[in-house]
Amino acid sequence: MEALTKHLSYGRLAIACCALAVVCSTAAIAARYRSSRHAPPRHEHTHPVPYPNLELPLQVSGSQYEPLAWANVSGWSDDDHLAAYKAFRTSCKPIAAQQGAPTESKALGSSLRDPCRIAKGLDLGSGAKAKEFFEQNFVPLRISRLGEEAGFVTGYYEPVLDGSRIQTDVYNVPVYRRPSNLFVRGKTQASVGLPNSGPVYRKIGRRKLVPYYDRGQIEDGAIAGRGLEIAWLKSQTDLLFAQIQGSARIKFEDGTTLRINYDAHNGYPYTPVGRVLIDRGIIPKDQMSMQKIREWMEQNPDGAKELRRQNRAYVFFREVPLSDKDEAVGAQGVPLTPGRSIAVDKALHVYGTPFFIAGELPIESEQSKTPFHRLMIAQDTGSAIVGPARADLYFGAGADAGKVSGRLRHNMQFVMLVPKGLDPVARGHKLPIPDERPSAKIAKLFPQTDPPKDKPAAKSADVPTATVARAGSKDAANSAAKGAAAKDAAPATPPATTPVAEAAPVAEPVPLPVARPDIPQPEKRRTRRTRHHRDQ
Repeated sequence: MEALTKHLSYGRLAIACCALAVVCSTAAIAARYRSSRHAPPRHEHTHPVPYPNLELPLQVSGSQYEPLAWANVSGWSDDDHLAAYKAFRTSCKPIAAQQGAPTESKALGSSLRDPCRIAKGLDLGSGAKAKEFFEQNFVPLRISRLGEEAGFVTGYYEPVLDGSRIQTDVYNVPVYRRPSNLFVRGKTQASVGLPNSGPVYRKIGRRKLVPYYDRGQIEDGAIAGRGLEIAWLKSQTDLLFAQIQGSARIKFEDGTTLRINYDAHNGYPYTPVGRVLIDRGIIPKDQMSMQKIREWMEQNPDGAKELRRQNRAYVFFREVPLSDKDEAVGAQGVPLTPGRSIAVDKALHVYGTPFFIAGELPIESEQSKTPFHRLMIAQDTGSAIVGPARADLYFGAGADAGKVSGRLRHNMQFVMLVPKGLDPVARGHKLPIPDERPSAKIAKLFPQTDPPKDKPAAKSADVPTATVARAGSKDAANSAAKGAAAKDAAPATPPATTPVAEAAPVAEPVPLPVARPDIPQPEKRRTRRTRHHRDQ
Protein backbone atom coordinates (compact mmCIF):
# COMPACT_ATOMS: atom_id res chain seq x y z
CA MET A 1 0.00 0.00 0.00
CA GLU A 2 2.80 2.39 0.88
CA ALA A 3 4.61 1.58 -2.38
CA LEU A 4 1.45 2.25 -4.39
CA THR A 5 0.98 5.64 -2.72
CA LYS A 6 4.59 6.59 -3.44
CA HIS A 7 4.19 5.54 -7.06
CA LEU A 8 1.07 7.70 -7.47
CA SER A 9 2.78 10.77 -5.98
CA TYR A 10 5.65 10.43 -8.46
CA GLY A 11 3.14 10.20 -11.28
CA ARG A 12 1.36 13.36 -10.22
CA LEU A 13 4.66 15.21 -9.99
CA ALA A 14 5.58 14.16 -13.52
CA ILE A 15 2.20 15.27 -14.84
CA ALA A 16 2.57 18.66 -13.13
CA CYS A 17 6.03 19.15 -14.64
CA CYS A 18 4.73 18.33 -18.11
CA ALA A 19 1.84 20.75 -17.73
CA LEU A 20 4.22 23.49 -16.58
CA ALA A 21 6.47 22.91 -19.57
CA VAL A 22 3.51 23.14 -21.95
CA VAL A 23 2.34 26.43 -20.37
CA CYS A 24 5.82 28.00 -20.57
CA SER A 25 6.32 27.02 -24.18
CA THR A 26 2.88 28.34 -25.11
CA ALA A 27 3.58 31.66 -23.39
CA ALA A 28 6.92 31.98 -25.17
CA ILE A 29 5.34 31.31 -28.55
CA ALA A 30 2.57 33.85 -27.87
CA ALA A 31 5.06 36.49 -26.76
CA ARG A 32 7.17 35.92 -29.85
CA TYR A 33 4.05 36.20 -32.00
CA ARG A 34 2.94 39.46 -30.39
CA SER A 35 6.38 41.00 -30.66
CA SER A 36 6.67 40.08 -34.32
CA ARG A 37 3.15 41.37 -35.05
CA HIS A 38 3.19 44.69 -33.17
CA ALA A 39 6.83 45.64 -33.31
CA PRO A 40 7.38 49.05 -34.97
CA PRO A 41 9.07 48.95 -38.34
CA ARG A 42 12.79 49.39 -38.23
CA HIS A 43 14.26 52.26 -40.19
CA GLU A 44 17.83 52.78 -41.06
CA HIS A 45 19.51 55.68 -39.25
CA THR A 46 19.43 58.78 -41.44
CA HIS A 47 21.28 62.01 -40.75
CA PRO A 48 19.06 65.13 -40.65
CA VAL A 49 19.51 67.44 -43.60
CA PRO A 50 20.68 70.84 -42.29
CA TYR A 51 18.78 73.96 -43.33
CA PRO A 52 20.77 75.84 -45.97
CA ASN A 53 22.79 78.66 -44.45
CA LEU A 54 21.61 81.46 -46.71
CA GLU A 55 23.41 84.77 -46.56
CA LEU A 56 20.78 87.39 -45.81
CA PRO A 57 21.12 91.03 -46.81
CA LEU A 58 21.87 93.73 -44.26
CA GLN A 59 19.19 93.86 -41.57
CA VAL A 60 18.75 96.65 -39.01
CA SER A 61 15.83 96.07 -36.67
CA GLY A 62 12.95 98.53 -37.02
CA SER A 63 14.46 100.43 -39.94
CA GLN A 64 14.00 101.12 -43.61
CA TYR A 65 16.91 101.82 -45.93
CA GLU A 66 17.63 102.63 -49.54
CA PRO A 67 20.92 102.11 -51.42
CA LEU A 68 22.23 105.27 -53.04
CA ALA A 69 24.85 106.27 -55.56
CA TRP A 70 27.58 108.56 -54.30
CA ALA A 71 26.43 111.23 -56.73
CA ASN A 72 22.99 111.22 -55.04
CA VAL A 73 24.32 111.80 -51.52
CA SER A 74 23.47 115.46 -50.96
CA GLY A 75 26.44 117.51 -49.74
CA TRP A 76 28.91 114.62 -49.89
CA SER A 77 31.53 116.58 -51.84
CA ASP A 78 31.33 119.60 -49.49
CA ASP A 79 32.71 117.81 -46.42
CA ASP A 80 36.25 117.64 -45.03
CA HIS A 81 36.82 113.93 -45.59
CA LEU A 82 40.34 114.00 -44.16
CA ALA A 83 39.02 114.96 -40.69
CA ALA A 84 36.50 112.12 -40.88
CA TYR A 85 39.23 109.72 -42.02
CA LYS A 86 41.38 110.55 -38.97
CA ALA A 87 38.44 109.90 -36.63
CA PHE A 88 37.74 106.63 -38.43
CA ARG A 89 41.35 105.47 -38.00
CA THR A 90 41.04 106.19 -34.27
CA SER A 91 38.09 103.78 -34.10
CA CYS A 92 40.01 101.18 -36.10
CA LYS A 93 42.48 100.55 -33.25
CA PRO A 94 40.04 98.61 -31.00
CA ILE A 95 38.37 97.06 -34.07
CA ALA A 96 41.67 95.62 -35.29
CA ALA A 97 42.41 94.28 -31.81
CA GLN A 98 39.23 92.17 -31.76
CA GLN A 99 39.71 88.44 -32.22
CA GLY A 100 37.17 85.95 -33.51
CA ALA A 101 33.49 86.56 -34.11
CA PRO A 102 31.76 89.49 -32.38
CA THR A 103 30.05 88.65 -29.09
CA GLU A 104 26.87 90.54 -30.05
CA SER A 105 24.95 90.03 -33.28
CA LYS A 106 24.55 93.40 -34.98
CA ALA A 107 23.99 94.68 -38.48
CA LEU A 108 27.61 95.21 -39.54
CA GLY A 109 29.13 92.52 -37.33
CA SER A 110 32.87 92.30 -37.98
CA SER A 111 32.70 93.69 -41.53
CA LEU A 112 34.54 96.90 -40.50
CA ARG A 113 37.77 94.94 -40.09
CA ASP A 114 38.47 94.96 -43.83
CA PRO A 115 38.22 98.77 -44.25
CA CYS A 116 40.24 99.22 -41.05
CA ARG A 117 42.93 96.89 -42.35
CA ILE A 118 43.18 98.98 -45.50
CA ALA A 119 43.17 102.27 -43.57
CA LYS A 120 46.00 101.06 -41.34
CA GLY A 121 48.31 100.83 -44.33
CA LEU A 122 47.38 104.26 -45.70
CA ASP A 123 48.76 107.57 -44.49
CA LEU A 124 46.56 109.99 -46.38
CA GLY A 125 47.32 113.67 -46.43
CA SER A 126 44.55 115.17 -48.54
CA GLY A 127 40.79 115.32 -48.47
CA ALA A 128 40.53 114.00 -52.03
CA LYS A 129 42.42 110.82 -51.11
CA ALA A 130 40.26 110.36 -48.00
CA LYS A 131 37.10 110.83 -50.07
CA GLU A 132 38.34 108.22 -52.52
CA PHE A 133 39.02 105.80 -49.64
CA PHE A 134 35.43 105.95 -48.39
CA GLU A 135 33.96 105.63 -51.88
CA GLN A 136 36.06 102.57 -52.72
CA ASN A 137 35.41 100.68 -49.47
CA PHE A 138 31.84 101.62 -48.53
CA VAL A 139 28.34 101.75 -50.00
CA PRO A 140 25.99 104.64 -49.03
CA LEU A 141 22.67 103.58 -47.54
CA ARG A 142 19.95 106.05 -46.55
CA ILE A 143 18.46 104.81 -43.29
CA SER A 144 15.58 105.88 -41.05
CA ARG A 145 13.11 104.45 -38.59
CA LEU A 146 10.37 102.35 -40.16
CA GLY A 147 7.63 104.67 -41.45
CA GLU A 148 9.67 107.87 -41.03
CA GLU A 149 11.54 109.91 -43.62
CA ALA A 150 14.35 111.36 -41.49
CA GLY A 151 16.38 110.73 -38.37
CA PHE A 152 16.77 112.82 -35.24
CA VAL A 153 19.85 114.42 -33.67
CA THR A 154 20.70 116.12 -30.41
CA GLY A 155 24.02 117.39 -29.08
CA TYR A 156 26.21 116.77 -26.06
CA TYR A 157 29.42 118.13 -24.62
CA GLU A 158 31.76 117.85 -21.64
CA PRO A 159 30.84 120.34 -18.87
CA VAL A 160 33.56 122.26 -17.04
CA LEU A 161 32.45 122.67 -13.40
CA ASP A 162 33.91 124.29 -10.30
CA GLY A 163 34.45 121.90 -7.41
CA SER A 164 36.42 120.91 -4.34
CA ARG A 165 38.12 117.77 -3.08
CA ILE A 166 36.62 118.29 0.39
CA GLN A 167 33.15 119.27 1.55
CA THR A 168 32.68 122.96 2.35
CA ASP A 169 29.76 125.33 2.84
CA VAL A 170 29.90 126.23 -0.86
CA TYR A 171 30.71 122.81 -2.29
CA ASN A 172 28.35 120.37 -0.57
CA VAL A 173 26.95 118.16 -3.36
CA PRO A 174 28.88 114.87 -3.58
CA VAL A 175 29.99 113.17 -6.80
CA TYR A 176 29.78 109.44 -6.05
CA ARG A 177 31.83 106.59 -7.42
CA ARG A 178 30.25 103.18 -7.95
CA PRO A 179 29.21 101.57 -4.61
CA SER A 180 30.53 98.12 -3.76
CA ASN A 181 27.02 96.73 -3.14
CA LEU A 182 25.83 97.63 -6.65
CA PHE A 183 25.35 94.36 -8.53
CA VAL A 184 24.93 93.74 -12.28
CA ARG A 185 24.57 90.18 -13.55
CA GLY A 186 27.62 89.04 -15.49
CA LYS A 187 29.82 91.87 -14.16
CA THR A 188 32.25 92.12 -11.29
CA GLN A 189 33.41 95.01 -9.16
CA ALA A 190 36.54 95.22 -11.31
CA SER A 191 34.53 95.74 -14.52
CA VAL A 192 34.96 99.21 -15.99
CA GLY A 193 32.02 101.02 -17.56
CA LEU A 194 28.96 98.92 -16.72
CA PRO A 195 26.01 98.94 -19.18
CA ASN A 196 23.91 102.10 -19.19
CA SER A 197 20.66 100.11 -19.28
CA GLY A 198 19.27 96.93 -17.82
CA PRO A 199 18.53 95.69 -14.30
CA VAL A 200 20.78 96.75 -11.43
CA TYR A 201 20.48 95.43 -7.89
CA ARG A 202 21.58 96.23 -4.38
CA LYS A 203 23.23 93.23 -2.82
CA ILE A 204 22.29 92.43 0.78
CA GLY A 205 24.38 89.71 2.34
CA ARG A 206 25.36 86.86 0.05
CA ARG A 207 22.18 86.05 -1.82
CA LYS A 208 19.49 88.71 -1.42
CA LEU A 209 19.09 91.19 -4.30
CA VAL A 210 16.76 94.20 -4.23
CA PRO A 211 16.38 97.21 -6.57
CA TYR A 212 18.99 99.88 -6.01
CA TYR A 213 18.23 103.29 -4.52
CA ASP A 214 16.66 105.83 -6.87
CA ARG A 215 17.69 109.47 -7.28
CA GLY A 216 15.49 110.78 -4.50
CA GLN A 217 16.82 108.27 -1.97
CA ILE A 218 20.44 108.95 -2.94
CA GLU A 219 19.96 112.73 -2.73
CA ASP A 220 18.45 112.21 0.74
CA GLY A 221 21.65 110.47 1.89
CA ALA A 222 21.05 106.74 1.33
CA ILE A 223 24.74 106.12 0.54
CA ALA A 224 26.31 109.13 2.29
CA GLY A 225 29.29 108.69 4.61
CA ARG A 226 30.66 105.52 2.96
CA GLY A 227 33.76 107.07 1.45
CA LEU A 228 32.32 107.10 -2.07
CA GLU A 229 32.80 110.84 -2.65
CA ILE A 230 35.15 111.67 -5.54
CA ALA A 231 34.63 115.44 -5.33
CA TRP A 232 32.08 118.05 -4.26
CA LEU A 233 30.11 120.45 -6.48
CA LYS A 234 28.12 123.62 -5.87
CA SER A 235 24.63 122.42 -6.79
CA GLN A 236 22.56 119.42 -7.72
CA THR A 237 21.94 121.10 -11.09
CA ASP A 238 25.67 120.90 -11.93
CA LEU A 239 25.68 117.22 -10.97
CA LEU A 240 22.55 116.50 -13.04
CA PHE A 241 24.07 118.05 -16.16
CA ALA A 242 27.30 116.09 -15.66
CA GLN A 243 25.25 112.89 -15.38
CA ILE A 244 23.27 113.71 -18.53
CA GLN A 245 26.46 114.34 -20.53
CA GLY A 246 28.27 111.32 -19.09
CA SER A 247 31.56 113.08 -18.33
CA ALA A 248 32.85 116.33 -16.83
CA ARG A 249 35.93 118.34 -15.93
CA ILE A 250 36.05 119.53 -12.33
CA LYS A 251 38.36 122.50 -11.73
CA PHE A 252 39.67 122.95 -8.20
CA GLU A 253 40.74 126.17 -6.52
CA ASP A 254 44.43 125.19 -6.74
CA GLY A 255 44.22 125.17 -10.55
CA THR A 256 44.20 121.40 -11.04
CA THR A 257 41.54 119.55 -13.01
CA LEU A 258 39.86 116.23 -12.28
CA ARG A 259 38.40 114.28 -15.21
CA ILE A 260 35.45 111.99 -14.47
CA ASN A 261 33.63 109.58 -16.76
CA TYR A 262 30.52 107.42 -16.60
CA ASP A 263 31.03 104.16 -14.71
CA ALA A 264 27.59 102.77 -13.72
CA HIS A 265 23.95 103.64 -13.13
CA ASN A 266 21.32 102.60 -10.61
CA GLY A 267 19.09 100.63 -12.99
CA TYR A 268 16.19 103.04 -13.49
CA PRO A 269 15.24 104.28 -16.99
CA TYR A 270 16.26 107.79 -17.93
CA THR A 271 13.47 110.38 -17.98
CA PRO A 272 14.29 113.66 -19.80
CA VAL A 273 13.52 116.59 -17.52
CA GLY A 274 13.00 118.78 -20.58
CA ARG A 275 10.10 116.61 -21.68
CA VAL A 276 8.49 117.02 -18.25
CA LEU A 277 8.74 120.80 -18.54
CA ILE A 278 7.18 120.68 -22.02
CA ASP A 279 4.32 118.42 -20.89
CA ARG A 280 3.58 120.76 -17.98
CA GLY A 281 3.54 123.80 -20.28
CA ILE A 282 6.39 125.51 -18.44
CA ILE A 283 8.70 125.83 -21.46
CA PRO A 284 7.35 125.69 -25.05
CA LYS A 285 8.72 122.92 -27.20
CA ASP A 286 10.14 125.29 -29.82
CA GLN A 287 12.09 127.15 -27.10
CA MET A 288 13.43 124.11 -25.25
CA SER A 289 17.19 123.96 -24.68
CA MET A 290 19.62 122.95 -21.95
CA GLN A 291 20.16 126.63 -21.12
CA LYS A 292 16.42 127.12 -20.58
CA ILE A 293 16.31 124.11 -18.26
CA ARG A 294 19.26 125.40 -16.21
CA GLU A 295 17.78 128.89 -15.94
CA TRP A 296 14.43 127.55 -14.74
CA MET A 297 16.03 125.22 -12.18
CA GLU A 298 18.19 128.01 -10.77
CA GLN A 299 15.18 130.31 -10.44
CA ASN A 300 12.95 127.61 -8.87
CA PRO A 301 15.02 125.57 -6.40
CA ASP A 302 12.01 123.81 -4.84
CA GLY A 303 10.54 122.98 -8.23
CA ALA A 304 13.97 121.86 -9.43
CA LYS A 305 14.18 119.34 -6.60
CA GLU A 306 10.83 117.83 -7.55
CA LEU A 307 11.75 117.92 -11.26
CA ARG A 308 15.03 116.08 -10.71
CA ARG A 309 13.24 113.28 -8.91
CA GLN A 310 11.01 112.69 -11.91
CA ASN A 311 14.18 111.21 -13.39
CA ARG A 312 14.90 108.31 -11.02
CA ALA A 313 18.07 107.35 -12.91
CA TYR A 314 21.36 108.15 -11.19
CA VAL A 315 24.89 107.94 -12.64
CA PHE A 316 28.09 107.00 -10.80
CA PHE A 317 31.48 108.19 -12.04
CA ARG A 318 35.10 107.10 -12.08
CA GLU A 319 38.28 109.13 -12.30
CA VAL A 320 40.16 108.98 -15.61
CA PRO A 321 43.84 109.90 -16.05
CA LEU A 322 43.39 112.61 -18.68
CA SER A 323 44.90 116.07 -18.91
CA ASP A 324 43.18 119.29 -19.93
CA LYS A 325 44.41 118.83 -23.50
CA ASP A 326 42.85 115.38 -23.89
CA GLU A 327 39.32 114.90 -25.13
CA ALA A 328 36.73 112.81 -23.31
CA VAL A 329 36.76 109.05 -23.88
CA GLY A 330 33.66 107.49 -25.42
CA ALA A 331 32.08 104.10 -24.88
CA GLN A 332 34.30 102.58 -27.57
CA GLY A 333 37.32 103.40 -25.42
CA VAL A 334 38.85 105.98 -27.76
CA PRO A 335 39.11 109.78 -27.39
CA LEU A 336 36.19 111.63 -28.95
CA THR A 337 36.69 114.09 -31.79
CA PRO A 338 34.66 117.33 -31.54
CA GLY A 339 32.43 117.69 -34.57
CA ARG A 340 33.13 114.14 -35.78
CA SER A 341 32.11 111.75 -32.99
CA ILE A 342 28.52 110.70 -32.38
CA ALA A 343 26.71 108.55 -29.84
CA VAL A 344 24.43 105.88 -31.35
CA ASP A 345 22.20 103.04 -30.23
CA LYS A 346 24.72 100.33 -29.35
CA ALA A 347 22.01 97.66 -29.56
CA LEU A 348 21.79 98.24 -33.34
CA HIS A 349 25.07 99.71 -34.51
CA VAL A 350 28.75 98.84 -34.26
CA TYR A 351 31.25 101.37 -32.93
CA GLY A 352 33.30 102.77 -35.78
CA THR A 353 30.42 102.88 -38.29
CA PRO A 354 30.52 106.06 -40.45
CA PHE A 355 27.29 108.06 -40.79
CA PHE A 356 26.89 110.98 -43.18
CA ILE A 357 24.41 113.37 -41.54
CA ALA A 358 22.90 116.17 -43.63
CA GLY A 359 20.51 119.02 -42.91
CA GLU A 360 20.39 122.41 -41.22
CA LEU A 361 21.32 123.09 -37.59
CA PRO A 362 21.39 126.23 -35.38
CA ILE A 363 25.16 126.21 -35.00
CA GLU A 364 25.86 129.96 -35.03
CA SER A 365 22.77 131.05 -33.06
CA GLU A 366 19.35 129.84 -31.97
CA GLN A 367 17.67 131.20 -35.10
CA SER A 368 20.38 130.36 -37.63
CA LYS A 369 20.08 127.57 -40.17
CA THR A 370 23.64 126.53 -40.78
CA PRO A 371 24.08 123.88 -43.51
CA PHE A 372 25.43 120.71 -41.93
CA HIS A 373 26.84 118.01 -44.24
CA ARG A 374 29.34 115.99 -42.28
CA LEU A 375 30.67 112.45 -42.06
CA MET A 376 30.51 111.33 -38.41
CA ILE A 377 31.93 108.24 -36.69
CA ALA A 378 29.99 106.22 -34.08
CA GLN A 379 32.21 106.15 -30.97
CA ASP A 380 29.84 106.58 -28.02
CA THR A 381 26.37 105.70 -26.75
CA GLY A 382 23.72 106.91 -24.32
CA SER A 383 20.61 105.59 -22.61
CA ALA A 384 18.41 108.13 -24.43
CA ILE A 385 19.87 107.29 -27.86
CA VAL A 386 17.44 104.70 -29.22
CA GLY A 387 16.69 103.90 -32.85
CA PRO A 388 18.43 103.21 -36.16
CA ALA A 389 18.64 106.89 -37.19
CA ARG A 390 19.24 108.57 -33.83
CA ALA A 391 22.50 110.30 -32.93
CA ASP A 392 24.01 112.60 -30.32
CA LEU A 393 26.62 114.93 -31.84
CA TYR A 394 29.71 115.66 -29.72
CA PHE A 395 30.92 119.29 -29.78
CA GLY A 396 33.78 119.28 -27.27
CA ALA A 397 34.16 120.81 -23.80
CA GLY A 398 33.27 124.14 -22.25
CA ALA A 399 30.48 126.69 -22.23
CA ASP A 400 30.50 127.41 -25.98
CA ALA A 401 30.15 123.73 -26.82
CA GLY A 402 27.36 123.52 -24.27
CA LYS A 403 25.43 126.36 -25.92
CA VAL A 404 25.59 124.74 -29.36
CA SER A 405 24.72 121.23 -28.19
CA GLY A 406 21.97 122.47 -25.89
CA ARG A 407 19.82 123.84 -28.70
CA LEU A 408 19.97 120.84 -31.03
CA ARG A 409 16.74 118.88 -31.42
CA HIS A 410 16.36 118.53 -35.17
CA ASN A 411 15.41 116.09 -37.90
CA MET A 412 18.27 115.18 -40.22
CA GLN A 413 19.00 112.81 -43.09
CA PHE A 414 21.11 109.77 -42.18
CA VAL A 415 23.27 107.91 -44.69
CA MET A 416 25.06 104.91 -43.21
CA LEU A 417 28.27 103.81 -44.89
CA VAL A 418 28.19 100.03 -45.20
CA PRO A 419 31.34 98.04 -46.06
CA LYS A 420 31.15 96.62 -49.56
CA GLY A 421 31.30 93.10 -48.14
CA LEU A 422 27.77 93.70 -46.80
CA ASP A 423 26.32 95.32 -49.90
CA PRO A 424 22.56 94.65 -49.49
CA VAL A 425 21.95 94.81 -53.24
CA ALA A 426 24.60 92.23 -54.15
CA ARG A 427 23.73 89.87 -51.31
CA GLY A 428 20.01 90.15 -52.03
CA HIS A 429 20.44 88.32 -55.36
CA LYS A 430 21.17 85.10 -53.46
CA LEU A 431 17.82 85.09 -51.68
CA PRO A 432 15.12 82.66 -52.87
CA ILE A 433 12.32 84.06 -55.01
CA PRO A 434 9.11 84.51 -52.96
CA ASP A 435 5.97 82.53 -53.78
CA GLU A 436 3.58 83.86 -56.40
CA ARG A 437 0.59 85.91 -55.32
CA PRO A 438 -2.78 84.10 -55.25
CA SER A 439 -4.86 84.11 -58.42
CA ALA A 440 -8.02 86.15 -58.95
CA LYS A 441 -10.20 83.10 -58.26
CA ILE A 442 -8.59 82.61 -54.88
CA ALA A 443 -8.82 86.34 -54.16
CA LYS A 444 -12.61 86.26 -54.61
CA LEU A 445 -12.98 83.78 -51.78
CA PHE A 446 -11.37 86.00 -49.14
CA PRO A 447 -12.55 89.57 -48.48
CA GLN A 448 -9.22 90.51 -46.86
CA THR A 449 -7.51 90.18 -50.24
CA ASP A 450 -9.44 93.09 -51.76
CA PRO A 451 -7.17 95.51 -53.63
CA PRO A 452 -6.87 98.99 -52.09
CA LYS A 453 -9.60 101.36 -53.19
CA ASP A 454 -8.04 104.32 -55.01
CA LYS A 455 -9.75 107.68 -54.78
CA PRO A 456 -11.20 109.05 -58.07
CA ALA A 457 -8.79 111.38 -59.82
CA ALA A 458 -11.46 113.97 -60.61
CA LYS A 459 -15.15 114.40 -59.83
CA SER A 460 -17.62 114.82 -62.64
CA ALA A 461 -19.56 118.07 -62.65
CA ASP A 462 -22.80 116.24 -63.38
CA VAL A 463 -22.57 113.90 -60.39
CA PRO A 464 -23.77 115.34 -57.05
CA THR A 465 -21.08 115.45 -54.39
CA ALA A 466 -23.40 113.90 -51.82
CA THR A 467 -23.56 110.68 -53.82
CA VAL A 468 -20.79 108.24 -52.98
CA ALA A 469 -20.34 105.50 -55.60
CA ARG A 470 -18.37 102.42 -54.77
CA ALA A 471 -15.88 101.43 -57.48
CA GLY A 472 -17.17 98.53 -59.55
CA SER A 473 -20.79 98.81 -58.25
CA LYS A 474 -23.39 99.07 -61.03
CA ASP A 475 -26.25 100.00 -58.70
CA ALA A 476 -24.34 102.95 -57.33
CA ALA A 477 -23.48 104.17 -60.81
CA ASN A 478 -27.14 103.94 -61.93
CA SER A 479 -28.44 105.78 -58.87
CA ALA A 480 -25.92 108.54 -59.42
CA ALA A 481 -26.99 108.87 -63.06
CA LYS A 482 -30.70 109.05 -62.14
CA GLY A 483 -30.05 111.74 -59.55
CA ALA A 484 -28.17 113.86 -62.03
CA ALA A 485 -30.89 113.48 -64.67
CA ALA A 486 -33.63 114.55 -62.28
CA LYS A 487 -31.72 117.64 -61.24
CA ASP A 488 -30.40 119.01 -64.52
CA ALA A 489 -32.59 117.15 -67.07
CA ALA A 490 -29.42 116.35 -68.92
CA PRO A 491 -27.74 113.07 -69.76
CA ALA A 492 -25.67 111.97 -66.85
CA THR A 493 -22.20 110.54 -67.08
CA PRO A 494 -21.26 107.58 -64.94
CA PRO A 495 -18.85 108.26 -62.10
CA ALA A 496 -15.20 108.06 -62.95
CA THR A 497 -13.36 105.00 -61.80
CA THR A 498 -9.66 104.33 -61.80
CA PRO A 499 -8.18 101.71 -64.15
CA VAL A 500 -7.07 99.72 -61.13
CA ALA A 501 -10.60 99.58 -59.76
CA GLU A 502 -12.01 98.50 -63.12
CA ALA A 503 -9.46 95.77 -63.75
CA ALA A 504 -9.10 94.32 -60.27
CA PRO A 505 -11.81 91.86 -59.21
CA VAL A 506 -13.70 92.84 -56.10
CA ALA A 507 -14.14 90.02 -53.62
CA GLU A 508 -17.66 89.40 -52.45
CA PRO A 509 -18.14 88.89 -48.72
CA VAL A 510 -18.58 85.28 -47.73
CA PRO A 511 -21.88 84.80 -45.79
CA LEU A 512 -21.58 83.44 -42.32
CA PRO A 513 -23.10 80.00 -41.62
CA VAL A 514 -26.58 79.89 -40.14
CA ALA A 515 -26.57 79.38 -36.43
CA ARG A 516 -27.69 75.97 -35.27
CA PRO A 517 -31.02 75.78 -33.39
CA ASP A 518 -30.87 75.25 -29.68
CA ILE A 519 -31.95 71.65 -29.07
CA PRO A 520 -32.61 70.81 -25.43
CA GLN A 521 -30.32 68.08 -24.26
CA PRO A 522 -31.94 65.09 -22.50
CA GLU A 523 -31.25 64.86 -18.83
CA LYS A 524 -28.70 62.31 -17.85
CA ARG A 525 -29.97 59.40 -15.81
CA ARG A 526 -28.52 59.28 -12.40
CA THR A 527 -27.08 55.88 -11.58
CA ARG A 528 -26.43 54.78 -8.08
CA ARG A 529 -22.90 53.72 -7.56
CA THR A 530 -22.12 50.88 -5.20
CA ARG A 531 -19.05 51.26 -3.10
CA HIS A 532 -16.89 48.19 -2.75
CA HIS A 533 -15.02 47.87 0.48
CA ARG A 534 -12.18 45.51 0.89
CA ASP A 535 -12.98 44.85 4.53
CA GLN A 536 -16.48 43.55 3.92
